[in-house]
Order: sequence, then C-alpha cells, then structure tokens
Amino acid sequence: MQSDHTEKKNCNQANSDFLQVASEKKKSRFGLKLFPETLSMIDTLYAKDNCKSRSEFIEKAIKFYCGYLMNQENMTTEFVAPQIAALTEGIIKGSEQKLCRAMFKIAVELGAVTHMLAAMNQIDEQTLFKLRSMCIDEVRHINGVINFEKAVRYQHEQ
Repeated sequence: MQSDHTEKKNCNQANSDFLQVASEKKKSRFGLKLFPETLSMIDTLYAKDNCKSRSEFIEKAIKFYCGYLMNQENMTTEFVAPQIAALTEGIIKGSEQKLCRAMFKIAVELGAVTHMLAAMNQIDEQTLFKLRSMCIDEVRHINGVINFEKAVRYQHEQ
C-alpha cells in the first residue's frame, strides 16, 4: 500500500520535473505530418485561441492532451483548472450583464411609475414617510417578492 503511494508520489514528481525542464529548454524543430483537414482546423482555430502561431496552438493542444492522459490529481488541476476558471468567468460576466440590463430597465419603469403617481396624488410628507417605512418592512418580510394582488387587498382594507 505504501509502495503504491510512494510510486504515485514519485510519478507526480517526475511529471512535474518533466514540465519544468521542458519549459526551461529551447524549442526543438521536428517534422510533423497532418491531414489537410486537421491543418485547416488548426488554421481556423489558432487565432480564436489567442495563439500567435500554429506551433503555439499545437503545443497547447499537446499539453492539454498530456494532462488529460496523465489524469493524476496534481496534473489534472494544472491543465483543467484554467479552462474551468475561464468558462466560469465567462458565464458569470454574461449573467452579470443580463442582470444589469434588466435592473436598468426596471429602474426606468419604476421611475416612470413613481413620477406618474406623484403627479396624480397629493401625498403629504408624513404619509410618504409611513408608506416608505411600511414598504421596507414588507419587502424584508417577503424577501423582495412583491405580490400585486396582496397590495391591492391591503389598500382596499385601509
């Protein structure tokens, strides 16, 4: 059991050493044969991945695939974590933008309704203060879920 743990630890160390040595050395040239469809796919995608060249794209793809094949705890997080972080960040930014646009539209509509109500009704300062206080308590109580029917019933009871 301990030998398995020791072997796994040594393997992780060897993989880590390999990556460190590979990054310290200068790049080597070698011939590479690819199908035309693969080369076309690389030409289409390398710019989308913010790569400066085909070589950079191919190297990133190889590193990702090697990380996938190694499939060990430390190696997996090294290769998969940046992709997950980038994906999550994109989803959050998209959601944030949608929420901000929706909140802006709601604020515009609320402003219009507020001004219409103020123009139609003569409300004194004391009543306005009580109404605002009541609304704050109500929103706290219902966690922000406003029910129009309940508000109408409440106003007719008064």
